[in-house]
Amino acid sequence: MRGRVDPRTWPWWVQVLVVYGLARAFSAAVFVRVATHQVANGWTGADPSYADYVGRMFDATWYLHIAENGYPHTLPLGQDGAVQQNAWAFYPLFPLVLRALMAVTGLSWTFLAPTVSLLLGAGAVLVIYRLVQRGGHRATALVPGLPLATVLLVSVFPSSPVLQTAYTEALALLLIASALYLLAVRRYFWAVPVVVLLGFTRAVALPMACVVVWHVLWRVWGAWGPTARRHPDRAARDRFSVRDVGALGTLLGTCLVAGVAWQVIAGRVTGRSDAYFATQAAWRSGSVHYFTPWVTNAKILFHDRGPLVLAVVLVVLGLLALSPVAFRLGPELQGWTIAYTAYLVLVTDPWTSTWRFALLAFPYLAILVGWARRRWVFGSVLTVLVLLSLYGQVDWVWELWRFKPPADWAP
Repeated sequence: MRGRVDPRTWPWWVQVLVVYGLARAFSAAVFVRVATHQVANGWTGADPSYADYVGRMFDATWYLHIAENGYPHTLPLGQDGAVQQNAWAFYPLFPLVLRALMAVTGLSWTFLAPTVSLLLGAGAVLVIYRLVQRGGHRATALVPGLPLATVLLVSVFPSSPVLQTAYTEALALLLIASALYLLAVRRYFWAVPVVVLLGFTRAVALPMACVVVWHVLWRVWGAWGPTARRHPDRAARDRFSVRDVGALGTLLGTCLVAGVAWQVIAGRVTGRSDAYFATQAAWRSGSVHYFTPWVTNAKILFHDRGPLVLAVVLVVLGLLALSPVAFRLGPELQGWTIAYTAYLVLVTDPWTSTWRFALLAFPYLAILVGWARRRWVFGSVLTVLVLLSLYGQVDWVWELWRFKPPADWAP
């Protein structure tokens, strides 16, 4: 009887699902409450139902449009000849899976899409637990509660409510964590189809290629580096077999192909080679720039101090990614932290969507608590981060998910 009451005695997967379920229940309550303050807009009426609110707002309607109508064969142009916003900006796996499920079950988009995301998010946190436990075994040996703490912080992250909406974050999180886990346990061929799916979910297959390279460098260091003589067992494990070389080469090539496949398909279907990038430019200032939007937006937010603030943020992120805790998490989690951060800084425009993008940089959450080896310090740090995150959830839904007419920024 006592074991049933004490959560510490529950199977690991039960603990993970309970943590995730409680976090999603909190987010659902926030959505329901905020929806009562939602005015009528282009996606829902005033005071929408929970299903409509999480299934139709902002980009969710784009995914619904793709599920119902597919992608255009010609790009829409404005009077000035510039490409207008269109479906090619959104990757196809999530809406096409939902299209099939709607056809088979007869259920509505507003029921199925958020439910599928919710379930995919549950799968993602289960994989994240195992990834931190196995891939980050050196960190977990020092901080045994780290896998579940990471799951908790992912589940309550300020933008984590998106995991129960008709967005692709849950699917992307599951595929990223799965690819990293399979890389960590050296099931390279199994990771290939996961990366293919990732390439049709979000534009993050190229950062995954960097992780594969980082993983290879770690194995080379372990097999032939200065520590090889002191740790012969590790050196023997890290040496490459012919099968390893073939599998890693296949995986790296798959990452590279998956990283550009959607852009190539968009160009072939529309007859315009820059179709994807021209479409992306329609959501920006009319053109795609690299890194400079971070400087520009930093100046908008912080005026003359903007570049200094940006530099401090990047230095802090770099120190976290290169910290001893990050190294103890293993090359896969550390490599993803570095590669994905670099991708965000180089490719994205930092604004309201950045909080949503940051959810996929989940190894930072393990790093933030992985240094606290004393139990009371670990518990205190975790409690503070959870409380701040729950407040952040309320703020994220209220400020970003709630549409404020006549125009508003998408979350």
